[in-house]
Amino acid sequence: MSIDRPTADELRQGITVEIVQGDQDVESEEAEPIIGEVATIYGDEPEGAQVELKSGVVGHVQSVVSDR
Repeated sequence: MSIDRPTADELRQGITVEIVQGDQDVESEEAEPIIGEVATIYGDEPEGAQVELKSGVVGHVQSVVSDR
């Protein structure tokens, strides 16, 4: 199954995303996703675009969270 993750080029500062940290198991059902606003975009990696959130958490983007 292929997951359609956004690329670094599709992201921008201030957008709200769902990320997983490098030490989290992406396939684990128990892992709580981290949701926050993008502060810095580092670039694309096989696990997804690596970003730092405004909260300081660094991880790989799994999806963009739509405005509610």
